[in-house]
Amino acid sequence: MVTTIDLEKKFTGAMKSIARRADLKSYIEQTPVMYQLLQRAATKYVAGDNRQAGLYVGGKLTDKGYPISIEYIGENTTNVQSCEAALLEMKQLIQDLEELRMTAARVSFDLSHIGLSVDEEFAFKQLSSLAEQAQLAGIELFISMEESTKTEAILSIYKRAVAIYPNIGITLQAQLHLTAHYSSNLDANPSRIRLVKGAYQEPEQLALSRSEALNERYLQLLEQFIEKDHYVSIATHDELIIDEVIKRGWAQKSCVEFEMLYGIRPDLSSKLKKEGYPVRIYITYGHEWYLYLCHRIAEYPPNLYQAFIDIASDEPVDSVKDYE
Repeated sequence: MVTTIDLEKKFTGAMKSIARRADLKSYIEQTPVMYQLLQRAATKYVAGDNRQAGLYVGGKLTDKGYPISIEYIGENTTNVQSCEAALLEMKQLIQDLEELRMTAARVSFDLSHIGLSVDEEFAFKQLSSLAEQAQLAGIELFISMEESTKTEAILSIYKRAVAIYPNIGITLQAQLHLTAHYSSNLDANPSRIRLVKGAYQEPEQLALSRSEALNERYLQLLEQFIEKDHYVSIATHDELIIDEVIKRGWAQKSCVEFEMLYGIRPDLSSKLKKEGYPVRIYITYGHEWYLYLCHRIAEYPPNLYQAFIDIASDEPVDSVKDYE
């Protein structure tokens, strides 16, 4: 007998596979009606197509007392010109944040958006250029984590860059079996770490699936990071983990914050902020929203219901209003 849990696991796997289907993405982008409908669903989680939209949402959330992370969406960019264009966009984002005096914001990105898919040395030079500007502006950079096939390269570039620019943070995925090994090899000095469960579909020999075992590993990694005085962003919406973090007294530590995705559980973000815990909201903008939308639905299947509601509704989609 197939249970609801079994179906949800199969659905999650299917959505993660769909997210990587370049042919489906291309079809949607070339079909105006389909594109507009799905883009409307994505608006729940993506601030907009351009930097101005991202900054607008970021400003509104900052005014409500939330620090933000902001990302210009994109990954797997395979030509130099596009990587350089992405870097220029991120540099302009840093300049705008500085001019708007939003220097508590972080700028997040995938290394494959600015050169990793072209050449590792090229990616390092691009990252160094971005980090130098961000350091002068007093803004943190955060490198996102990608598929396991890129993990070694991402960490290698990060370690080289953070030795020069300490304003760079790194994202680690609890689902990967090797994450404990990677984390133990971080610099002895306090590092900036965002810990996620992991959104990518990985083989069983490399990663845990969503389970109690994954939750336990997540908490074990958190404990290690906190004991070593790393600055930790607890990037999850899982209330079992959040409740345990609060119960163990970790949420009261100055080196710890919660980080949640824009449009996902604003009620939970509001609740935690009202209780006095630091909550950062992760905002994305840009045209490459297809993969991001698929992952949001995959990690929490009921988000599919919300997507259909947003597509069918005549009301404008505005997630900012849901934050208190």
